[in-house]
Amino acid sequence: MVESSLQQHPKTLLVNRFTDEVYNRVGYTLVSVLNPNTSNAGTASPMKEAVFDMIKTAYEFIDLGMHCGTHPRLGVVDHVCFHPLRCTSLDQAAALTRSVAAQVGEELAVPTYLYGAAHTSGRTLASIRRELGYFKPNCDQNQWAGSLSFNVPNLKPDFGPRNSAQNSKGVLTLGATKWVDNYNVPIHCTNIELVKRIARRVSERGGGLESVQAMGLAHTDGVIEVACNLLNPGQVGADRVQAEVERLGKAEGLNVGKGYFTDFSEERIVDLYVESVNSM
Repeated sequence: MVESSLQQHPKTLLVNRFTDEVYNRVGYTLVSVLNPNTSNAGTASPMKEAVFDMIKTAYEFIDLGMHCGTHPRLGVVDHVCFHPLRCTSLDQAAALTRSVAAQVGEELAVPTYLYGAAHTSGRTLASIRRELGYFKPNCDQNQWAGSLSFNVPNLKPDFGPRNSAQNSKGVLTLGATKWVDNYNVPIHCTNIELVKRIARRVSERGGGLESVQAMGLAHTDGVIEVACNLLNPGQVGADRVQAEVERLGKAEGLNVGKGYFTDFSEERIVDLYVESVNSM
């Protein structure tokens, strides 16, 4: 149902869908055109309308209280990030982000939090997540289950109601950043704490690779993943992450598998969009 809402928005194309049943998580990559001369990208934007309808449909058909998985989340729609491609500016992406966040907060009554270029201080997605308890499982077997249980009186949302998260919807984070690669490396291991320590040593926050965020997450039986965000993939890419996880895993006597991306590269996404438009 969520994906079918895009049928009403032919100017916005779905170029990738990534589904992980264990994580109980689906990621969509949408591409559309913004007028480079438009000062307010959030006004009358095909992308804005398509994204809002997908969010609205997700809230209508998914109850957060009925779901669980081994990947953390803050809401039915965990987060939305707008990345400028080609001649689109980060300022335009930020304007679009703020416009969508305002509409979600006001019309759907969901607390929304801005990050990256969309926020006045440029705060990070990770900082919001830490403050909201995103990284702490609330169920056995390192799972996140059911509705959210926190109250966040000291973290005022940018838009929407200032109260505890709605049980069925949760909260929503929205941001504008340059392109981010998501790369996950499987480790054949059952010791989640050991893999979490490896993930921390891989991450910049733990003294590891610059511009890399990482966390250890239980995946399939006998496999725990080091799930990474590569914030500057042109500087530190998947090859370096793979090598570092292998190095640290080998030191612990672990078998490290080949990692995988959850999306295409920025260049490939542009190519897919152009190919789709030209075939219409």
